[in-house]
Amino acid sequence: MANPSLLILAGDGIGPEVMAEVKKLIRWFEAKRGIAFDVSDDLVGGAAYDKSGTPLTDETMARAQAADAVLLGAVGGPKYDVLDFSVKPERGLLRLRKEMDLYANLRPAQCFDALADFSSLKRDIVAGLDIMIVRELTSGVYFGEPRGIFTEGNERVGINTQRYTESEIARVARSAFELARKRNGKVCSMEKANVMESGVLWRQVVQEVHDKEYPDIQLSHMYADNGAMQLVRAPKQFDVIVTDNLFGDVLSDCAAMLTGSLGMLPSASLGAPMANGRPKALYEPVHGSAPDIAGQGKANPIACILSFAMALRYSFDLGVEAARVEQAVEKVLADGLRTADLMGPEGGVPVSTSGMGDAILAALDASL
Repeated sequence: MANPSLLILAGDGIGPEVMAEVKKLIRWFEAKRGIAFDVSDDLVGGAAYDKSGTPLTDETMARAQAADAVLLGAVGGPKYDVLDFSVKPERGLLRLRKEMDLYANLRPAQCFDALADFSSLKRDIVAGLDIMIVRELTSGVYFGEPRGIFTEGNERVGINTQRYTESEIARVARSAFELARKRNGKVCSMEKANVMESGVLWRQVVQEVHDKEYPDIQLSHMYADNGAMQLVRAPKQFDVIVTDNLFGDVLSDCAAMLTGSLGMLPSASLGAPMANGRPKALYEPVHGSAPDIAGQGKANPIACILSFAMALRYSFDLGVEAARVEQAVEKVLADGLRTADLMGPEGGVPVSTSGMGDAILAALDASL
């Protein structure tokens, strides 16, 4: 049988640097574990615009649709701020999400014990934190119509439309319930049913899906503003949180900082199963392109490495190997190795981007 295919879109800024460390892991898995992937590279974001005048070509889009999984680094940078909105680097990423119909965005927030003091919250609040936010990614206020800036009378008005169908809510709810079955069996659904009709429908449909298909899962509902407060008050009360596109954008970034550094946080965006049973999938770190440190060897590659671990788990059914990567990361952090973003008052052993990647490889070797 052919090896599973992996399309790498390193992108802009620190994307190529952190992706280079993932490629080391891919080679390690082939050499040491006999797990091989058919890897190909292409361009997205500013890098694609520089070559083709568009942040994502039709050819690259077709390759992404055909791949078993897509791994993306980062897009954007200040040199592209002057571009028209339609060709900004971020439009390439949005096109991937939309055309691949990647409706479930998985954002884990896990606080490694060695980094508990990096959070702005007290250690006892975040130590051992392990939650998963499932954000609906292809509908809601970011895609609803009508939208735009219009003139009414003698002034301008900006319009965005929050719109959800029953089926869009139901499918992301199922993703959350399925994840909860593999975790601690709890889902908290967040919306604003007190002031938004879309929130009323969201709550109704999530409850209906639960009652008909997932009665074994503990389901609770919470208004999203209270959810934000609870995330900084007592985050360990949550297991899986499911919410819409807008609130998910805000809440996942809030949860991200509980862990101490954006450089630690992976994500997965999943869609419907393909003919081979694997879901359409895009994996990416959440830290962005960080152009201020690009090319300096300062970037933390862990978020991108953990995104690859998520690909092992969710696209390739290699949960044991994903855990092997996560444990290697935990070992390196426990040993005190730190990229620049992780250097705190207690110090640590400073390492470069490649130095962190090499240390994780060494920990993987030690795990055999």
